[in-house]
Amino acid sequence: MTIYLDAVWLLNLCLDMMLLMLTQALAKDSTKRLRILFGAFVASLLVPLSIYYPDSFFTSVMGKLLYSIIIIICSFRIYSVYQMFKLLLLFYFTTFSIGGGLIAVHFLFQDPVGLSPNGVLTFNSGYGDPISWLFVVIGFPVIWYFTKSRMDKHAAEKIRYDQVCPATIQIRQISQSTTAYIDSGNQLTDPLTKKPVIIGDEYLLKQWFSDEEWRLLEKVHETLDFEKIPEKWQNRIQIVPFQGVEGIRTFMLAIKPDKVTIVYDEQEIVTRKVLIGIQFAGLTKDQSYHCLLHPQIIKMATPASA
Repeated sequence: MTIYLDAVWLLNLCLDMMLLMLTQALAKDSTKRLRILFGAFVASLLVPLSIYYPDSFFTSVMGKLLYSIIIIICSFRIYSVYQMFKLLLLFYFTTFSIGGGLIAVHFLFQDPVGLSPNGVLTFNSGYGDPISWLFVVIGFPVIWYFTKSRMDKHAAEKIRYDQVCPATIQIRQISQSTTAYIDSGNQLTDPLTKKPVIIGDEYLLKQWFSDEEWRLLEKVHETLDFEKIPEKWQNRIQIVPFQGVEGIRTFMLAIKPDKVTIVYDEQEIVTRKVLIGIQFAGLTKDQSYHCLLHPQIIKMATPASA
């Protein structure tokens, strides 16, 4: 059998490069791509080493483990032993994940049951079943992209749901519970009282108003005719100036609540020094939360038990 060493080496170099890039992405490492490429080159040298020196120490289990450590050291900036082993485990994780994905897809599209020439059913599967080069060349990038995109999405969702917490708002002695999102980008404060402003959407805040009162508030929001604020709410609603994302200065209607209670990091905290800005629409399409919390609330709020 003819072995095209240059082709095998080039394919291995590309695969190692992609594995190291995925390891870098998972570790959130800032190493430059040139060093990652150097690490992939070092990793690919195992191919000619295995072919020309099949009995070499580096073809043994301990040798491969040592060589993996060398690959990690060549690919990333190592500051501690802990970081090195973390990167090593991530490297093995990505290798096994993508390798397992390739094998799974291979056997998914392969028919393991066949009919032999003498009419006997045979089962052709198991170790040693060859996977074509074309399948690896096409399948590896697909599995790599799928793995990376799923991990990125999982990380984004984890960050998002780590910032979501239950909240209870009390206005006029009436309490409503909802799901709130701690928005680090929300820096809106009332310039007069210096109170942070959280944002509540229509679905949440409309529960405290009659249909007529809500209609009047919408008209006030559109026309800025503040004299039309319902008399019942004039001592509760105030005007907060703010600058929109397009740089346009405008005003927001804000409600003074009795108190706002949130559960954050397994602790119930309460604040009364806050305003609730009225959003005359929904905050999300999937209704996953109805309130945008100001990050300052986490710092200024006092424990409920206090």
